[in-house]
Amino acid sequence: MRILFLCVANSARSQMAEGLARAILPRDIEIASAGSAPGGLNPLAVEALSEMGIDISGHRSKPIEDVSPETADLIVTLCAEEVCPVVPGTVQRLHWPIDDPATAADIAAFRSARDQIKGRIEALFATGN
Repeated sequence: MRILFLCVANSARSQMAEGLARAILPRDIEIASAGSAPGGLNPLAVEALSEMGIDISGHRSKPIEDVSPETADLIVTLCAEEVCPVVPGTVQRLHWPIDDPATAADIAAFRSARDQIKGRIEALFATGN
């Protein structure tokens, strides 16, 4: 199985989702993230996951084309107030509307987003959906 997490900048939410999924889900599940307008990896996203012992400091923001979205079995979009990236094709899709913590620019917002994403990944794995 291959899961792709998408948001606009691929700087916070989708990066945290990728790191959390790699830590939580079985190793045989391939995990990737990307954005429709990638920016740099947000250091507060790195810090929020570091607090849980997850290191994403080596991640980089990537455009959707770099992660072969056509090979994904599941695409999860994490946009709330922005226009989410759209990937054509028939693939299972989930939308998790989580506010962009970068707009608040404080660690509390990143912790909140991290915890919401973690809960959804755990629920996804527990139910198989």
